[in-house]
Amino acid sequence: QVQLVESGGGLVQAGGSLRLSCAASGRTFSGHAMGWFRQAPGKERELVAAINWSSDTYVSDFVKGRFTISRDNAKNTLYLQMNSLKPEDTAVYYCAASTFRFRWPVSVSEYGYWGQGTQVTVSS
Repeated sequence: QVQLVESGGGLVQAGGSLRLSCAASGRTFSGHAMGWFRQAPGKERELVAAINWSSDTYVSDFVKGRFTISRDNAKNTLYLQMNSLKPEDTAVYYCAASTFRFRWPVSVSEYGYWGQGTQVTVSS
């Protein structure tokens, strides 16, 4: 059974940092693109950052310069380092893996594996 399990969320003051982890089990994702998404109450799920099999990365403009995505294929784990957090970063953060290997997803629908999410709350 394939599982993605996020950890590292919590409550932090504005300006603080958190590091999210996503541990994969049941299969290896070294050939897959992986991403972090977030969803705030009343808003649509949005892509925060993504990383491919060669560790090329994409970071959304609204977190660029503050968040860093990385992966450790040996540990089958994805990370999101979040610095200079703002109250507007408050959301449930989800990790996801692409359905197909060696193919950058161009839409959310191309991420076929999802974690259960971890809450990040940033207080002002």
